[in-house]
Amino acid sequence: MDEIINYIKTWLLYGNADEAHHIGYTDDERQWLNYKLVIVPNGHLGKDIVMPDLSAPIVEQWSADDMPDRTVSVIRTDLIYNTFFFISRAEELICNKRDEHGRFLAAYSILGKRNRLMVPMLDEYARLLIKTLGLPLPPSGFSHIFLTHDVDTIALYRHLRGAVGGFLRGEWRQVLRSWRDIDNDPAYTFPWLIEQDKRVPLAESIFFVKHSFGKGYDYPQYNHHSHDARQLRQFLEWNRAIIGWHSSYYGVGSIEHRTKRRDELSIHRSHYLNCSIQNMRKLVELGVTDDFTMGFADKAGFRLQTSRAVLWIDPERMQLTELVLHPLTVMDVTLSNANYMNLSEDEAYYCCQRLIDKVRQHNGELCLLWHNSNINPRTYHRSLYPQLLSLLN
Repeated sequence: MDEIINYIKTWLLYGNADEAHHIGYTDDERQWLNYKLVIVPNGHLGKDIVMPDLSAPIVEQWSADDMPDRTVSVIRTDLIYNTFFFISRAEELICNKRDEHGRFLAAYSILGKRNRLMVPMLDEYARLLIKTLGLPLPPSGFSHIFLTHDVDTIALYRHLRGAVGGFLRGEWRQVLRSWRDIDNDPAYTFPWLIEQDKRVPLAESIFFVKHSFGKGYDYPQYNHHSHDARQLRQFLEWNRAIIGWHSSYYGVGSIEHRTKRRDELSIHRSHYLNCSIQNMRKLVELGVTDDFTMGFADKAGFRLQTSRAVLWIDPERMQLTELVLHPLTVMDVTLSNANYMNLSEDEAYYCCQRLIDKVRQHNGELCLLWHNSNINPRTYHRSLYPQLLSLLN
């Protein structure tokens, strides 16, 4: 437990381990004068969490009766427990609601119910601690920018089921054009995405590629030895994009994992944003180092209550792992789908702008998810994506 507490204190101070030693975490007043700042523990798993309004003071000055001239700053809200609660996803142990895909949604979370997703409260805690200790605040800006894309399909019409469906819908001209040249397929938008991503020189482009069996919600599966798949891989590698692992809707499997190339084993995102505790534990067992799944499908915002990367803590085993969670800021379909936020393009732009500003304020990671298959005339995402990238330089 001491390892977890020390990690949380250091992480809240942006990695400043030396200053983290000056933060005490104890309710024993006899020890308080040993520290510059004391956080009083009072949280425990299952308790209704207290999320303080930081617009009001929560730091008090305390002195011992026999040493009135010496004071220490004291915070009686358990910010250490709050941090653990969100970065470990312990909330999912005490709430058993799941949607039809087995996902824990914002609608079930205290964050969604209290409308707290638009502000990264843990980063606000960090600023409070840094100010109280008299340390300089981190500069505004982005520590990293990840422009990510889930390759759920390479093309709409270049497999039998897709082509038949297109013909039945009267889209035979598009089907024939796609069969003549994959560049004409409405889902093959990779050149456009790469062109857009290059507008942000400091960004990393990551394409998460499926290696599942193509059944059920994993449909369609693409043959990685096909001409289309090899052409896409060569194109992405030529443009220095990173290729990651997009694991199956049905969970993270070791057989699926063994089919991956060695250079793609470490970077991961689950299909349908299924980031259950069981899935994350499997990722740890398989040696995955970086996960980009951590966002709510039904609402944009800060699921981890931070804009910064953080090591996952297994809340059942109480173990600090080596799996780095990269917060997902916003996914395209979260904004537009009728069963999610159902925003207009203007509303979506304003929502994303607010989130981007918060990430920049806290020197966090910005992570956008735009699917190649959603860049089409039926959505506003081809228009919205360049608008958002213009905010990043």
